[in-house]
This record gives sequence, structure tokens and C-alpha cells, in this order.
Amino acid sequence: SGTVTLAGEASIDAPAGDAKQHLQASWVKADKGISKMKYAVIVEEGETSFGAHVPDLPGCVAVAENKEEVLELIQEAIEFHIEGLREDGQQIPQPSSSVEYVEVRAAD
Repeated sequence: SGTVTLAGEASIDAPAGDAKQHLQASWVKADKGISKMKYAVIVEEGETSFGAHVPDLPGCVAVAENKEEVLELIQEAIEFHIEGLREDGQQIPQPSSSVEYVEVRAAD
């Protein structure tokens, strides 16, 4: 729907590269009967920063100087993104993405 949630400071050197980190998409039962969602997060390392995005929440991204910070920021961005969807009366996308690694022979 064109919604973009950005956490962190954008830089000219946008992150690029292979997926480095993921969080498996699933439902997690939290304390006191509250259900939480767990979304897959793709973390990419650029030349000067790290970026993260959520395949199940298009437009939900974060940028930071290190991996630990980008993971904190993407969590905040997910919560903020979902809050915005709720306020706009939109449905919250169910976690459905996952990450798998495929091993291939590298060129010699």
C-alpha cells in the first residue's frame, strides 16, 4: 500500500549483499496469553552500514552502523509498522516467509 517504515539513519552507501541473518517466521505464545508474531528478517552488510528488511512487511526497513543495532532498529520498525497498519484499519500480514540456505560449489 506504499507504506514505508524506516528505522536508523539512511546513508548514500545503501547496504547490499547476501542475506546474513534471519529470524524464522512463526507465532510465539507469550506470557499472560498474549500472542506475538515472529517475522523473518533479512540483514545485509554494505560497505559502511548494515540494512534489514522484512519480506512479509513490504517497506519495513532499518539501517545502522552495525548488525546488533540494525536488529534492534528493525524490531522497533516492525512494531511501529504494525501499529501504523492497525491505525489505518489495515490487516496485519501473517508471518509466512522463511530463509533457507542452499550450498553450491563456488567457481574455482
